[in-house]
Amino acid sequence: MKVFTTSKVFLASLVFAASTQAQSLTTELDLTTGYSTEARTWAGSTQLRTFGEVHPKIQFNLEGTWARRSTNTTDAFGAAYPYGGHVQLSEAYFERSFQRGPVIASVRGGQYRSPFGIYSRADHGYSGFLRAPLLRSEYYWSINSTMLERGVDVTFGTARLSAEVSIATPGDNTDQLKRHSGLDSVVRVQAYYKSVVVGASHINSKSYSPDPDLYPGRMDFSGIDVRWMYGGVQLRGEWIIGQQWNGSRTNAGYVDAIIHPRFMGPVTAVFRTEQLSWFEAPRTDYDWHGFRQTAGARLRIPGGLTAQFNVLHHSKLVATSQRTAFDIALTYSIRERRNKIEK
Repeated sequence: MKVFTTSKVFLASLVFAASTQAQSLTTELDLTTGYSTEARTWAGSTQLRTFGEVHPKIQFNLEGTWARRSTNTTDAFGAAYPYGGHVQLSEAYFERSFQRGPVIASVRGGQYRSPFGIYSRADHGYSGFLRAPLLRSEYYWSINSTMLERGVDVTFGTARLSAEVSIATPGDNTDQLKRHSGLDSVVRVQAYYKSVVVGASHINSKSYSPDPDLYPGRMDFSGIDVRWMYGGVQLRGEWIIGQQWNGSRTNAGYVDAIIHPRFMGPVTAVFRTEQLSWFEAPRTDYDWHGFRQTAGARLRIPGGLTAQFNVLHHSKLVATSQRTAFDIALTYSIRERRNKIEK
């Protein structure tokens, strides 16, 4: 633990030193407050990000978060960050890019999100959805949005086909379900054809099971993801299958729509349907199935404000208090960009 804490401070110091020499530097601050009718939950969060270029081919990214919720009996507002109530270092890495003819490559080192499926912060945070999909929630037996890696990630390929390989140790920043320490790997392949993006991913890691003696084995998941974009409409989905530990089995997926054609102005509509099934052998008498549908919108307000609201209908096992819930959040964003002029 001391080694991990020291490495965090050291890496943060490196990024701060690099930012003073950066050719370009962007700083973003997001302040969010929200309320859910589910368990009458209040939430607040702060995200501070700094990213830019030290050199035209060397980029860095540093992100710190703080988030707190009045109750942890619901997954409300858990789209991309944990709600532990203390400051945490999220992503913090350097990335070097290369190009030779049509082949493009990059090497990333530091702490970064697990590159499994549709995984980036921008894919799930502030997109209009105020909760992560069931298959990315830390409340269920699957991949979750608070999984981070500490290691090296290599991406290579062409504009049409690329592969990404991560070799690292778990650096999860959740207080609830941290994976046990040990070497893990993530492999992802992605292909592009016109307005369609198709990906396939596999992760093998120590589990975040509550008791490694009672639930031995490793987390092992495979998944596919698809995105299609046209005329301001984005359709996307993920499906995963695998185990959280030996003897368990998870099948989960979602399909959502993010709709923002020009005539809608500052409004973006969002819709999602999803399901997750889980069972554990030899307890064949217990088979868990959960479903959820979400409809909502994101509204950009002049002055750096963004409002988001969702109406959700859960199946009985997903709901913590009522089958239908209403979530609303307001975010204030500040963004500053600086370019260094060479003399």
